[in-house]
Amino acid sequence: MDLNELNQLDLNSFGEWPAPIKAVAILIACVVLGGLAYYYDTSGQLERLAQEQRTEQDLRTSLQTKQQKAANLQAYRDQLAEMQESFGAMLKQLPNRTEVAALLVDVSQTGLANGLEFELFQPENEIAREFYAELPIRVRVRGNYHDFGRFVSGLAALPRIVTIHNVQISGGSGQGTAGEPIALEATVKTYRYMEEETK
Repeated sequence: MDLNELNQLDLNSFGEWPAPIKAVAILIACVVLGGLAYYYDTSGQLERLAQEQRTEQDLRTSLQTKQQKAANLQAYRDQLAEMQESFGAMLKQLPNRTEVAALLVDVSQTGLANGLEFELFQPENEIAREFYAELPIRVRVRGNYHDFGRFVSGLAALPRIVTIHNVQISGGSGQGTAGEPIALEATVKTYRYMEEETK
């Protein structure tokens, strides 16, 4: 068979073509049909399959995470109950509005009981926070160094939360001997729980 015979092939008389040319034509037609089928049908299905496999992997990971949480659910509940109990205990250390006056008396009595002389005891305006309010009190006291230490320890021992900020000690040689008292100026902060109706 030569190339001239290929030019003379008539598409209407496919059955009369020589066998090798029929085989090649059928092979080309099959490849073209297979390519078209893959392009229009199979490739989309393969993309969807890959997407579903990724979704399956994400769901498996999510399932494993949830299984781990479910396995530790009782431990989480116990921890939450412990945290709520601890939070409740801390919340009890924040006085409400009616207990603030008594707490201010406790702070001043603690200083007097430790031999300090108050020169200034000035409660300032309340500073509102998220669920509590800070009550700063500017104090200036005179005494010796050890009296200050006992005063700070006494504040720490109060049943309510009291903190000391901006401490400045001045006067004397810093030793606070009997002949030369020193002065301590600081801001003492106590905290008040803000009830729902006052927020």
